Amino acid sequence: MDSRKHPDEAESGRGFRPDIEGLRAIAIVAVLLAHAGVPFLAGGYVGVDVFFVISGFLITGLLIRELEGSGTISLRGFYARRAKRLLPLSAVLLVTVGVLSMILLSPLRNTEVAGDIIASALYVANWHFAAQSVDYFAQGLEPSPVLHLWSLAIEEQFYVVWPGLMLAVTWFWRRRGRSVRPALWVALIAILAGSLVYGIVLTDEKPAFAYFSTFARAWELGLGAALALIGTVKLPRLGAAVLGWAGIGAIVYASLAFNGDTPFPGSAALVPTLGAAALILSGTALAATAGGVAGVKAGAGWTLSLSPVRYVGRISYSWYLWHWPFLVFAAAIWGPRLSVAAGLLAVAASWVPTQITHTLIEDPVRRAPALRRLPNRAIAMGLACMAITVAVGIGLRDSQPTVRLAKIGDVPGAAALVDQPVPQETATALRPNPLKARADRGRSYYEGCMVGIEGTNSNKCLYGNPAGERTLILFGDSHAMQYFPAVEELAEIHGWRLIVLTKAECPPEEIEVKSMVEDREYSQCDVWRQEALKRIEEGGSSVTVVMSGDTEYTPYNAKGEELSGDEAAEAMEAGYLRTLKRIEAAGPHTVVIRDNPSSTEDVPSCVSEDIQHLGRCAFPRRKEWDREYDVRAAEASPETHLVDFIGDICPGEVCRAVIGNALVYRDKDHLTATFARTLEPMLENDFREDGLL
Repeated sequence: MDSRKHPDEAESGRGFRPDIEGLRAIAIVAVLLAHAGVPFLAGGYVGVDVFFVISGFLITGLLIRELEGSGTISLRGFYARRAKRLLPLSAVLLVTVGVLSMILLSPLRNTEVAGDIIASALYVANWHFAAQSVDYFAQGLEPSPVLHLWSLAIEEQFYVVWPGLMLAVTWFWRRRGRSVRPALWVALIAILAGSLVYGIVLTDEKPAFAYFSTFARAWELGLGAALALIGTVKLPRLGAAVLGWAGIGAIVYASLAFNGDTPFPGSAALVPTLGAAALILSGTALAATAGGVAGVKAGAGWTLSLSPVRYVGRISYSWYLWHWPFLVFAAAIWGPRLSVAAGLLAVAASWVPTQITHTLIEDPVRRAPALRRLPNRAIAMGLACMAITVAVGIGLRDSQPTVRLAKIGDVPGAAALVDQPVPQETATALRPNPLKARADRGRSYYEGCMVGIEGTNSNKCLYGNPAGERTLILFGDSHAMQYFPAVEELAEIHGWRLIVLTKAECPPEEIEVKSMVEDREYSQCDVWRQEALKRIEEGGSSVTVVMSGDTEYTPYNAKGEELSGDEAAEAMEAGYLRTLKRIEAAGPHTVVIRDNPSSTEDVPSCVSEDIQHLGRCAFPRRKEWDREYDVRAAEASPETHLVDFIGDICPGEVCRAVIGNALVYRDKDHLTATFARTLEPMLENDFREDGLL
């Protein structure tokens, strides 16, 4: 039997635990199959939590033995081991991702991946992706090829703090030659309790952010540390064997029962982590008995100690690194919705670089005698790896082709449709630059006029002529805010006041909806909408409300149940009518701007890839009954005026990527402020025809 130690056990002086190596195999297989899209293993992401527990157990065991044996911890030696364990292989991965991104991805995606690479190289990827998870305008972005490195960032952030904290909390007891374990228990209990409670609360309030948060996950590493601090455990052989199988059962149950809708980490993370803890405790008890961990035939430890299982566990770090980029790049080649077969094929193919790099890089580097004898050399090597990968990220960002920015006078936008019967195919200059299209949101956004997810009150946000006799109120979500440039110009031309009442993910219709960012019922939207409607009602007949909203929300019924399909569309239409009737009863005029079509592909990313073939970035307009409830509601309300820009965005039922040198979309479904501004003449004409001027 191969008794080579796993890197986290190497140099630790502990007895080798083949069952832990096998437990790694369970964790990595769960992750691989879940990411490949195997439907009955949607909860396989819990494998990452199992890795956290294992890491906390092995690393803390090493640190405790060093602390008790020598009276201190060599921080230099510890970080040297971490550097040679992680950084060379991750550097090879990040360099490879940079090269493949340059070949396979669009220039816009490359600028975004470049930032991801830099964050990953500096081990802050989790906070980088956490910020994106709560950014409404980042929700439509394709997954990063290094998204999975968030977990490594959490682990390393924990270990930046944990060894030093161990030295600090045990200082008094070490100086007096007393046991350090009571002090360590106090610190661990504080970490476990504080982090777990914080994680549960944060998962309830901000699940997407909680998923990436070090503070919401630290207790999982702390649980592993507590197992190391417990030390030797005495259990009957049968009881230990049963405990081991119970632990595996908990992990398997979580993998099968959990899915993307499970609030996680939160309290749900207790299932796989306690399962991992049970198996580790079982092995700890059996390790002290005759026959050891693998001594109980058909026991969990015996099964996990089988050579094929341990092989998968041994290469788990390398396989974890390589599998995700293979899936992302496969999606870039074959299409964003990989079949299960394609996902499994990509994961299987990732075994090739896994085995190669494990054999040629991971094992040789961690076993290198020179790096073991000279910790400073290992640390220097790690810093060099980080510097190289940061340079790769910067190089990827700076090497993207530039698109000349068109002058404002050369961007007629929608006005050019008269002379453009077919989609514009080429351009020598565009506005905005496709690589910076995400930021072309209009000044009302940057001046704080779109309320965030947590907010419930709009700022003053007054534009135009403060003393104007008439007032325009722009009301709705980000699909309303996108028309601010056109509405502002209309107000300026006619000397009207303009008030902006917009909130992220909050449609104007009176109905409870689900927050796509927070993945929960959106109570803040209900509160904000009521306050906004009260402000509208106070305006009287001198007010004209211009409202619009995204039509892809998930509404709830009176019982709090999510609605879908025709039932959802009917509920949203009824909510729209309630809002229109309420405004009508108060006296203001109402204008509804029909929601714009959305693309299945990121438009500026497509445009950035080949400015000489813009026609391929156009997309057919989809006619969907369940997305046209805003039109039906407006038509059913006699006092409401409907403005329809579909003909200006999608002439001939083809939605164009570029019109009159203006990039139309800044993502998949939001118009650029540049193009929206060119819609003002059409908006003014609609106002005139409807008697609103």
